[in-house]
Amino acid sequence: MNVTIAEIKAVCRNQPAVRLILHELNARFVGEDHQTDTYFNVPVGRLKLREGLIENTLIYYRRPDEDAPKISDVNLFTALDLNQIKPLLITALGVKVAVVKQREIYFVNNIKIHLDRVAELGEFVEIEAIDKDGMRSQAELLAQCRTMMARLNVLPADLVDCSYSDMLLNKRAK
Repeated sequence: MNVTIAEIKAVCRNQPAVRLILHELNARFVGEDHQTDTYFNVPVGRLKLREGLIENTLIYYRRPDEDAPKISDVNLFTALDLNQIKPLLITALGVKVAVVKQREIYFVNNIKIHLDRVAELGEFVEIEAIDKDGMRSQAELLAQCRTMMARLNVLPADLVDCSYSDMLLNKRAK
């Protein structure tokens, strides 16, 4: 499935306060998932295999690395036999890095919000305004993302310009 997403990632200094706001917004709580994202070596974009209790997906995406709402073109494949696909990907591409996290998943209409606790990195919030059917423009998705940032009190100074994989690789390189 191909989707377009306007998204941000930010350091979250007060997850309980964000949870309270999500409750006030009547966000639908999907659940808490323990996830491992295994990133593979690819020449362009990012390819990761997400393994969790709620989400098990092969994800390929391209997006600019900038600390502002940005558009991502995402390809998702969910009909997976993890026991077959993971060894194949490891053999064919090699593992770049694995990111382990606890993720709370919420939805407000087409907007997905993650509260993440990422091993070795800390606590974050992610906002994804998602268009699965081509009915929303990129401008609308970006506006939804900015509106949700304001509602959740996400400050520009807290925005992160790269993926967890990049953050983890940079931290380990120091």
